[in-house]
Amino acid sequence: MTEEKRANPAPLGLSGFALTTLVLSTYNAGLLTSGSGVVLGLAAFYGGLAQLLAGILEWKGGNTFGYVAFFTYGAFWEWYFLTALGIFGNITAQGVGLVLIAFGIFTLIMWFATFKTNLGLFTTFLLLWITFFLLGVGSLTCNTLLVHAGGYTGILTAIAAWYTGLVQVVAESLNKKAPLGRAPLS
Repeated sequence: MTEEKRANPAPLGLSGFALTTLVLSTYNAGLLTSGSGVVLGLAAFYGGLAQLLAGILEWKGGNTFGYVAFFTYGAFWEWYFLTALGIFGNITAQGVGLVLIAFGIFTLIMWFATFKTNLGLFTTFLLLWITFFLLGVGSLTCNTLLVHAGGYTGILTAIAAWYTGLVQVVAESLNKKAPLGRAPLS
């Protein structure tokens, strides 16, 4: 009996994360100042739902890291979507800052798990925890400069995540090994 080939859910999760992060980070960096509502649909469906689905598929495939990462960041985007809609009532910049710092702590811990994976994941998670801390502290202190720095770092995070995900798609379509590079401790 032959085993059925299954698609790798990581490129979907990484792409949903990357595109949504890129668009939101463009606003956080101050590069665009109007029309930020465009992020909401992405947060609900591509950043949120697609990552939740990728997380479930990683779980089904036995990948604990992929499951925890995609499901958590998918839930983050769903939280962002519902929070931006005002579903939860009175939300303060300080409250949002606290949540962002908490996600920064989570991401820092997850970054440690990338030390022996590949350079793409290592770089994505490194930039992401820095992004969360910059945005979180910027929100807590109402410091626009830190929020803008977090936005620019978020743009770099999105590029790293997109590379990590899409290089796998291109490599598979060309029957090649994905050039993700060795992680620092591998």
